[in-house]
Amino acid sequence: MATVSLEAVRKEYRGGVVGAKDVTLRIADGEFVSLVGPSGCGKSTTLNLIAGLEDISGGVLRIDDTVVNDLSPRERDIAMVFQSYALYPHMDVRGNLAFPLKVSGADKATIDQRVRETAELLGLEKLLARRPKELSGGQRQRVALGRALVRRPKLFLFDEPLSNLDAALRTQMRGEIKKLHERLKATFIYVTHDQAEAMTLSDRVVVMNQGEVQQVAPPRELYDAPANLFVAGFFGSPRINLVKPETLGLREEGVTLGIRPEHLEIGTGTAEGALSGRVYLVEPMGSENWVTVDVGGERLIARAPADFSVRTGETVWLRFDSKRLHRFDTASGRRR
Repeated sequence: MATVSLEAVRKEYRGGVVGAKDVTLRIADGEFVSLVGPSGCGKSTTLNLIAGLEDISGGVLRIDDTVVNDLSPRERDIAMVFQSYALYPHMDVRGNLAFPLKVSGADKATIDQRVRETAELLGLEKLLARRPKELSGGQRQRVALGRALVRRPKLFLFDEPLSNLDAALRTQMRGEIKKLHERLKATFIYVTHDQAEAMTLSDRVVVMNQGEVQQVAPPRELYDAPANLFVAGFFGSPRINLVKPETLGLREEGVTLGIRPEHLEIGTGTAEGALSGRVYLVEPMGSENWVTVDVGGERLIARAPADFSVRTGETVWLRFDSKRLHRFDTASGRRR
């Protein structure tokens, strides 16, 4: 397996456009780390720099103790799984799995053994004679995973591998990737825009924005103690409420307050000592309702039980525990 170390790694394109700004990160042997952020944040660029698919403009990149800045992807001993399955349509599953080994010059006995072991690991034994067009989306993604696994590389890189799957298959494959990591105990670096994937899969999450690392932490820490306004707003569904102190009846200077929807208690009518507002929107989610309330010109979202019945325009009250508030410096955006 492998450790990965980025020391002030930078990628600059023509015209001065910066895709990665002094990214510093250390990934431990066997760790599952996800890179997340909005489109254009630099997560795929960073992954491509690790893979050797793009040249590094500055900084040092190591895999184990070897500086790999100038090494080709093949010399880095990595395997990559992309958003597109990139399977060979004229080959059956067996042929697709065997192809990387044939290219590397492995003998027939080794190829047969590795293909058999990989097929068993991913539940592909009964599909080996099928061609890609005869497979479902989930099966194709398993084959793409298998083609990476069969080589037994030092490092596995994933670039939004589940983006082309429907919601049910995404959830299923997410579970399979997590179990696969547990079995292999390999180093996985995973790029996604989906916060649910990052939260459920990762040992640690790297949040990026505009080419810069905003925070690196375990999923729970990101949610409970976001380092700045960007991280706070990125994680959570529904999003955290970011409001002025006066909206919550508090007097604090230069501060933006954050309160998670599940930390807002809501009830119909009015209540002493509580905030009062009018319902702007009700979103039934099955197991719960998301209720958006207009309070003093700002809209706050509260999580309510599924049987909470309220209509648009109705008066409701909101209560919160001050210990649950997140405080951010309004000017810098940093957590206080």
